[in-house]
Amino acid sequence: MIGPIHATHRTESVGAVDAVIVAVKAWQVSEIAESLEPLIGSKTVVLSLQNGVEAPRQLAKVVGDKHVLGGVCVVIAYLDGPGHVCFVGRNSAIEMGSLTGNIGATAHRLRDAFTQAGVRCEISDEINVALWRKLLLISSYGGVGAVARAPVGVTRLVPETRQMIETAMAEVVDVARAHDVPLGPDDIGHMMAQVDAFHSESTASMQRDIAAGRPSELDYQSGAVVRLAEQVGVQAPIHQFIYASLLPAERRARGDLDY
Repeated sequence: MIGPIHATHRTESVGAVDAVIVAVKAWQVSEIAESLEPLIGSKTVVLSLQNGVEAPRQLAKVVGDKHVLGGVCVVIAYLDGPGHVCFVGRNSAIEMGSLTGNIGATAHRLRDAFTQAGVRCEISDEINVALWRKLLLISSYGGVGAVARAPVGVTRLVPETRQMIETAMAEVVDVARAHDVPLGPDDIGHMMAQVDAFHSESTASMQRDIAAGRPSELDYQSGAVVRLAEQVGVQAPIHQFIYASLLPAERRARGDLDY
């Protein structure tokens, strides 16, 4: 039990803190970024735990590069109701690293706090690589799963959908390399091994949100792959297909389309 806990929706009433953990969905980062400013002191770290590769830079535009830690969160969990989080699986972990390459004492203290809480936490010198590597995994198996409306135990078994997952991963590698992020074929093999190790009923969070008619991180997963591919003139047809196929459901969930 941790306590006492003080909760508020008014960040200006809190003042500067040691650490801010940003745990909203990727599409909500821009909505809450400005509200973080009253929390920032000279040594405050802001840990971004969003899927995708764009959230850390969104936060840095508001609070500054030196404060932001990019983070990769390895966990399978879902919200079952207000304040009720269901944790599925084991071996939760966090990998975090500075956008500027300079890790201060506050980041080490935050790592120690996670470790004491039973969450394995590592500080990475290549956090941008880690962010892209996770995008490679979740956008591909999650995107194919959402289009196929099937759990990973099915999509990895059916040859056609398994090939789609692998090809989608290869597209992310191509886009990453065009953005000077050193991913390669070994990353595809490693992530396909993770896909094969998932419980057969596992689904990605984006896949679950779309199936439930909720707003999802589509724009920050396959949508981001498509967007970042266009910036560097790289083709990503599988992710273009996933994004286009799921976009009507996404827009309906956001109230922008009625059908």
